[in-house]
Amino acid sequence: MNQRERVLAVLSGDTPDRIPWVPRLDLWYQARLAEKNMPARYENFSMRDLQRALGAADPARDGIISTTRYEGVQVSQKAKGDELLTEYVTPAGTIRQVEIQTEFLEHYASSGLLKEPPIKGPADYPVMEYIYEHTFFDPAYDEYLAYEAQIGDEGYPMVFLGDVPLHHFLLRLAGYNRAYFELADHLPLVEHLLQVMEQVEMERLWPVALASPARWFLHGLHFDSQITPPPLFERYITPYYRQVTPALHARGKWLAYHADNDARKLLRHILAAGFDSTDCFTTAPLVTVTLEEARRAWGSQVAIVGGIPSILLEPSVMPEEEFHAYVRQVLESVAPGERFMLAVADNVMPTSSIERVEWISRVVAGARPPQPRPV
Repeated sequence: MNQRERVLAVLSGDTPDRIPWVPRLDLWYQARLAEKNMPARYENFSMRDLQRALGAADPARDGIISTTRYEGVQVSQKAKGDELLTEYVTPAGTIRQVEIQTEFLEHYASSGLLKEPPIKGPADYPVMEYIYEHTFFDPAYDEYLAYEAQIGDEGYPMVFLGDVPLHHFLLRLAGYNRAYFELADHLPLVEHLLQVMEQVEMERLWPVALASPARWFLHGLHFDSQITPPPLFERYITPYYRQVTPALHARGKWLAYHADNDARKLLRHILAAGFDSTDCFTTAPLVTVTLEEARRAWGSQVAIVGGIPSILLEPSVMPEEEFHAYVRQVLESVAPGERFMLAVADNVMPTSSIERVEWISRVVAGARPPQPRPV
């Protein structure tokens, strides 16, 4: 089997010839370039060269099926020092957000830091509703097909379609610090906004996804036992996904959520929502939930992509012998490999030991250590 076939076998519920190894290497790779300290054996390697040398599948997370278009909304951005100001001007009013965009974040993180969220009080809700009501998703299927062809046999694309409305509100629209006060103080406003967001996605986003050639979608982020506890999950998240997942499954498509969080109290809720897989499922000792708990709760219904907490790639955290034993125990616990892909949760970090990544590669594939690329 090639890498693409292994990934598709896991998603389809079949058993691959060996467990797919799908680490996200972006942060480690970009840090090495920024610090000009790439190991000699990987000198002049592209990201794809590095993945091949490690016998790893391409995570293939950059495909798109649509582009976003606003009507009646003027969007402007202005950089001031390390801050990026985005302003949305609408007939209903104007709102703005501010993100921190530093050189450090560019090389060592996957996104900027939200300093000022767009929703700061009751007056901002009608503006945000106007923005969503005038948001449209135009198909970009040719771009997806070109990307899938580019990935080829080295992986299978997982297309990001944004966050579920409730968590997007918590994380990006109001921000964690303010959002729970908004839920307590302005619940009718929050719920009406969520209804508008859901209606727009159901009527405009999901039809584009269902008709697309893509089959594996990532929608939803960081469902955590404390940040999105069971009562919030049951009230706002499960009903949303129950509208989506039957239609996806009827067309042979799969739904994943980004699981860089502690989902210990949400395992049965994630199953009930209809998810087919996780992405970067994070386990103990980084969080409290264990791989064994998730396997017991989900059985063969949810494919787990994860198993290696990123912290274990730091030599100062765990001695080499314990690290080896941990990885072997993970592989033994999921043998023969049904509904499981080995990955680092969430990323191979800038300070991770690439030697430990190489060791995992050899254990998974039985391959020799990566050899330097001829220059």
